[in-house]
Amino acid sequence: MPTKMLQIPTADGQADAFAAFPDGGGRHPGVLMYADGFGIRPVLRAMARELAGHGYYVLVPNLFYRHGPAPVIELPEYIGEEDRPAVFAQVMPLIEAHTPERVLSDADAYLRFLTTRPEVSAGPVAVTGYCIGGLLAMRTAAAHPGQVAAVAGFHGPVGADGPDLLSRLTAQVHLGHAEGDMSPEALGELNQALDAAGVSYTSEIYPDTIHGFTMRDTDAFNPAALQRHWDCLLPLLGRTLANG
Repeated sequence: MPTKMLQIPTADGQADAFAAFPDGGGRHPGVLMYADGFGIRPVLRAMARELAGHGYYVLVPNLFYRHGPAPVIELPEYIGEEDRPAVFAQVMPLIEAHTPERVLSDADAYLRFLTTRPEVSAGPVAVTGYCIGGLLAMRTAAAHPGQVAAVAGFHGPVGADGPDLLSRLTAQVHLGHAEGDMSPEALGELNQALDAAGVSYTSEIYPDTIHGFTMRDTDAFNPAALQRHWDCLLPLLGRTLANG
């Protein structure tokens, strides 16, 4: 499967990015994939390649390019409980510096770049994200209602921006929450807010999961939940993207 490392022009410089797309040439629906806070690494590349294998051009930008090319921080091959304090001590300042203004400016650049790739077909795109990337995906979809037809977020703080963000969504939405992140009561409140905003969505807690359940290079990984993620994401993309 073809893959490329790319440079995306942004208002603040050049964001390095990973792209994967199907063999055989042609043009394919575009998907912008936001990584979790640990950034681009082998597990994210593998997920992008798997999604591309279903017929999509997948672009994974380095969210923290202002601090250097990926990997911005050194990560162990496997992130266990004993590694988390040191890793989070490096990651959290990067997340805190990634202001909403930077998120939206970067989203403009990422979508402009994605939709002008020769391998990407005309028409709407989708955005998906993991952990903090789930929130970035929702912000991107809300800021580009005519362009983003589908948005998915997994184990992320997707309700953090409240009803104002939800009211601007026109994309179809799937949210897969970690049991360790979201209580049934909080899920009910979020889903009520989605209903009130008129969003077409599915939103559920994946059983027996903790934050980070899609990431097989961490001790949070849950194979059944990762499969559930694909079982929800792929039909969403198939419903909303031309030729998906």
